[in-house]
Amino acid sequence: MYLYGAGGHSKVITDILNSLDIAVIGMFDDNPPNAKFKGIEVRDGIRLLGEGFPELDAPLIISVGDNSRRAELASLIDATFGTAIHSTAIVSAKASIGFGTVVLQGAIIQAGAKVGAHVLVNTAASIDHDNTIGDYAHISPHATLCGHVEVGEGTHIGAGAIVIPSIRIGRWCTIGAGAVVIRDIPDFATAVGNPARVIKIKS
Repeated sequence: MYLYGAGGHSKVITDILNSLDIAVIGMFDDNPPNAKFKGIEVRDGIRLLGEGFPELDAPLIISVGDNSRRAELASLIDATFGTAIHSTAIVSAKASIGFGTVVLQGAIIQAGAKVGAHVLVNTAASIDHDNTIGDYAHISPHATLCGHVEVGEGTHIGAGAIVIPSIRIGRWCTIGAGAVVIRDIPDFATAVGNPARVIKIKS
């Protein structure tokens, strides 16, 4: 597997791949002089994107935590994208996982859930039955999404947040850590608190 991004998130993805006996065979980064990854040469990703990304002999995962940057890179890189699901995650055989998505240690994804492309399902996050998670979303550690929840493209659900059943959270939203979402949230909104209230909507 190849990784694009050589920061902290790449360390976590490497652990996942190690748990599956999958080797990281190459890495790219926007700022390779500052990127250090033991035993692996980090190539200048920005320069390669400008020239045309090389044809790779294995899938690639974008190991960048920022949702908008992950989306931008996905639009620029011509590659086959892989997935990484840690061996301790519990993923229903009746759930679907999009390409480029990463599922960390202890996460749970239940039957009927549809997780999009390049999504980050973080440590011990819980995605219950019949949820729909849009591309480039990030479900943070210990967040809990009850059944029939919809999370829009690029949305970040904060650590420990709880979303009650049948809630729709729009695109490119931010849900604060520990928030309890009991009402639908519009696109581009930031919502915090218990119960969660919208404090800002990007224009």
